[in-house]
Amino acid sequence: MAARYGRRIRAMRRGAAGTAVAALAVAALSASQAPGFAQAERARNAVPKPPPGPQIDGGSPFYSALPPEDGSSGLAVGGTSAPTPTGGTGTGIDTGGTGLPGTVLDAYRRAQLAIATSDQGCKLPWELLAAIGQVESGQAGGGAVDAKGTTYKPILGPVLNGAGFANISDTDGGTYDGDTVHDRAVGPMQFIPSTWASWGADGNADGVKDPNNIYDAALAAGHYLCADNRDLSVSADIDRAILGYNHSQEYLHTVRAWFQHFKDQGAVAVPDSGRTPGAGVGPRTSPPATGVPKPGASPSATATGTVSPAPTTTGRPTP
Repeated sequence: MAARYGRRIRAMRRGAAGTAVAALAVAALSASQAPGFAQAERARNAVPKPPPGPQIDGGSPFYSALPPEDGSSGLAVGGTSAPTPTGGTGTGIDTGGTGLPGTVLDAYRRAQLAIATSDQGCKLPWELLAAIGQVESGQAGGGAVDAKGTTYKPILGPVLNGAGFANISDTDGGTYDGDTVHDRAVGPMQFIPSTWASWGADGNADGVKDPNNIYDAALAAGHYLCADNRDLSVSADIDRAILGYNHSQEYLHTVRAWFQHFKDQGAVAVPDSGRTPGAGVGPRTSPPATGVPKPGASPSATATGTVSPAPTTTGRPTP
């Protein structure tokens, strides 16, 4: 009995020793692979970083409302979904999808086609332009444009004087934004004058590069999004392009949400707003109610990240 018990003890010791050796081997193997595992884990959890260079919109506020969670269709204006009007003009992309002002949608589609010819490697989707147009100007204030695609009145962001926003001194002598002291984001795709000077385009072939024209602005935005040999069929390149437009992670999240919404729902052209010159389409007296303040924003910014009316600040037009 004692001999049998002794053999059992020795067997247990051998088993324990074997287990210890196996554990050491696994630990050694894991240690040898740890850098690779750690790198992969970091890559999965990394927060996308903005590319170097200025923000296209100068870090201006934007419409931060997200698309409807139920995926319902509607007129996408100013971060809201309104009932889709009937009797749309132009050819729809997907008649069961989201309504967009006909001229605005046409500008996005033309920009996509133009860049497909000039930069085949970019693969620019019109839905990305639509997502940026949504958060930057509520689709040009709901299509408040004339027959050539020019807004009836300039769409201007707030004065970039450092009071809650970036501090950007005048670069255009007030040519585009009417301000000879500081710059302001201009037009349906909200270019600041200095970035328009670099990226401005003539999307409607009228011989003029006008940031207030949706055809020009959409093509210019498309060229920027495709810069640095980006392939916009690659998710990481889409993130870099969006963050170059505005360095805010909230901006990235919002544009991404609208991008997916348009991809899922498609779009159908509906009539432009039909507003006439002088019908109150110009600058309003506060940033958009769902705008996201920048670091150091004034006390008018609420704890939820939205901006309350501030009559002394000039923002974008009410859709």
